[in-house]
Amino acid sequence: MSAPDFDAVRIGIVSVSDRASTGVYEDKGLPALKEWLARALRNPITFESRLIPDEQAGISATLIELVDAGCSLVLTTGGTGPSLRDVTPEATLAVAHKEMPGFGEQMRQISLRFVPTAILSRQVAVIRDRALILNLPGQPKAIAETLEGLKNADGSQAVPGIFAAVPYCIDLVGGPYLETDDSVCKAFRPKSAIRPARA
Repeated sequence: MSAPDFDAVRIGIVSVSDRASTGVYEDKGLPALKEWLARALRNPITFESRLIPDEQAGISATLIELVDAGCSLVLTTGGTGPSLRDVTPEATLAVAHKEMPGFGEQMRQISLRFVPTAILSRQVAVIRDRALILNLPGQPKAIAETLEGLKNADGSQAVPGIFAAVPYCIDLVGGPYLETDDSVCKAFRPKSAIRPARA
């Protein structure tokens, strides 16, 4: 089947960085998110991209704007550490209708495989209306590892990535049916929630 046969999805991607938003250096978060999602999803995607400074009120307003614009999934990158300017988790929690703590727990588990300072990251995930909002790490390599998980040398899954749970979460809040490319990230759904396979 061709791409139009899959549910269309609108995805918000937000890079939170004082310096990148003022042009001090090039933002790498938005291209990394867009590239990974385009590989992982078979759905036609409309991206809503935002590059904004570390300002709590502005981050919250951007998240609300993207959800109101019909984004079923909003991914942020940056601003989740312990420094005084890192306020992405606070801004995300301020717009939440429900918290989804398992996502942040798993992100830290993945990152701990590489660096002990992963425990300093404060990524959160929340539901607002019919959208899932996820805070991701700031580095492109860490973004991919967090979403995709870690694989053994033989290609089998060593540590599950968080994206495997994203499509079913979006099903449960009334969003579009996300279909993944299993070679990148196989979505997990209970048998009762799986639609018939498409070519």
